[in-house]
Amino acid sequence: MARNLLTVAEIKAATKPKLRDGDGLWLHTSKSGSRSWVFIYVRHGRRREMGLGNYGTGTGQVSLSAARVKAEEIRTILGRGGDPFTEMEERKKKAKPMTFGELADEYIETMSPKWRGKQTKPAWQRFASTYAKGLRKIAIADVDTDAVVRVLTPLWDAMPETATKTRERIKLVLDHARARGLRTGDNPAEWRGHLDQILPTPKKLVRGHHAAMPYSEIPAFMKRLQAKTGVAARALEFTILTAARSGETRGAPIPEFDLDKAVWTVPAKRMKEPREHRVPLCGRAVEIVKEMRKIAVNDLVFPGQKLKRPLSDAALANVLDDTGASEFTVHGFRSAFRDWAAEETHHQREVAEAALAHAVGDAVERAYRRGDALAKRRKLMDDWEAFCLGSTSKT
Repeated sequence: MARNLLTVAEIKAATKPKLRDGDGLWLHTSKSGSRSWVFIYVRHGRRREMGLGNYGTGTGQVSLSAARVKAEEIRTILGRGGDPFTEMEERKKKAKPMTFGELADEYIETMSPKWRGKQTKPAWQRFASTYAKGLRKIAIADVDTDAVVRVLTPLWDAMPETATKTRERIKLVLDHARARGLRTGDNPAEWRGHLDQILPTPKKLVRGHHAAMPYSEIPAFMKRLQAKTGVAARALEFTILTAARSGETRGAPIPEFDLDKAVWTVPAKRMKEPREHRVPLCGRAVEIVKEMRKIAVNDLVFPGQKLKRPLSDAALANVLDDTGASEFTVHGFRSAFRDWAAEETHHQREVAEAALAHAVGDAVERAYRRGDALAKRRKLMDDWEAFCLGSTSKT
């Protein structure tokens, strides 16, 4: 394609509003008489015009030769499939780098429409303004491991739950930044294989009144639990493997289970949140239900001592006492599961929340109803079973 069609003399003598120098470079004259360089190209069917500055030889103006240099840089960028609006050197120098705080605020506004919980957005805003304050002014591309650790260290022992959520949210913002091309490389907030080599795993986490056994102790505990006999021991084992609430397990009737498909469907009326919850059953959970059906005395999978009555919550607590875990609670195993999923796996946060029957936003709920989340949660629960029972991960 022809290039360098103009001369300085022709430009001075020209009366046309648009002059072509060739291969995308044009000189436009406005109604007021000012002249400016424009580079025009078509990408993906879209016509783009890129201003290169006013024509002239004075300070801040662009001569014919300088315009041609800029045009050649644009052609090179386009030739490799790039975007000259962001990749030209002079534009990169002028562009103010986005900070972590700016991107975190944008992320919150972008994602908040799908967050169902009323407290989710305020919690994220507290994270962005308070807990991650030390990162706010750092350019998003420059956030590194040292910066993340400085933010997390004051929280790590004093506020372990807040520290865990802060790390997860930092990771999400940085993942978002990489997806938008604002940073490259590994995520410095990644736990597994990175921060777990720098920060200690919290030994004990208390949420409300639900003391949670550290997930690192669960495999040894499960061996002690499986050595116990009785309905309560099997109910506790089943509850841990499914990350269910105690009441959901204790009140489960046999018709809720489809063992051929390895799915337990808990109706809305038995859930804390009034919506149906499907639970993918790992192999050991299916075995437990089959074992209990062989000795069934009523339609409950885990019957209590009184006719047609389920096990009491105290019965499961007694099993904890008998296995040397009296300082922990049954409900705390849900917390341990959530910590394990966040710190030891690459499963999505939304999948782990869905496994706990937590509300995780409209988009995820739609996927859940289509069955996609069920398939993802099955992989998660199989990994949880492998961890609890000390076997090899299935994914």
